[in-house]
Amino acid sequence: MRPVRSTFYPAWMVVEQKEVRWLSESEMVAWRSYIVATMRLRQRLHRELSEHHDVTLADYEVLVCLSSQPDNRMRMTELASMLGSTKSRLSHQMVRLEAEGIIRRTRDPADKRGVVAELTGRGEELLKGAAPTHVEGVREHLIDLLDPEEQQVLARAFGRVLDHLSEIDGLPRLPPITS
Repeated sequence: MRPVRSTFYPAWMVVEQKEVRWLSESEMVAWRSYIVATMRLRQRLHRELSEHHDVTLADYEVLVCLSSQPDNRMRMTELASMLGSTKSRLSHQMVRLEAEGIIRRTRDPADKRGVVAELTGRGEELLKGAAPTHVEGVREHLIDLLDPEEQQVLARAFGRVLDHLSEIDGLPRLPPITS
């Protein structure tokens, strides 16, 4: 073991340890740009939805997932997986959405142990009203800032990350999105 030294990392991170592949300066710039930009993008999209439609980005994402199904219904476990959420966190969110009349939960007719979330008419109307605001925000704050080649690179890179994380977490791979 030897001390790991870097001009990029603070002194407190210089420790005796097994060899660690610390991020290079350019890798750190890529990582930090991703982290901060993603956080700020989500905050911006959340603010726009909240101000114009009184719906959070997290709730909007639930509506989108449910509406992506032919009958606007999905098992809670599948919904949690699709959203990258825990079943517990999603359950709390769904209690609130159900109280607002945006979704309803019922027993899964195919498996009485499971619970299905379903988009209500009110939820469909909320989604229909909020979708243009969301899409305009996604375009303005991300898509239109990238040329088509950069969009393809972004899609391939994060598709690979998503596949990797799905594999190590034992989750099903999401179907590829094609243009």
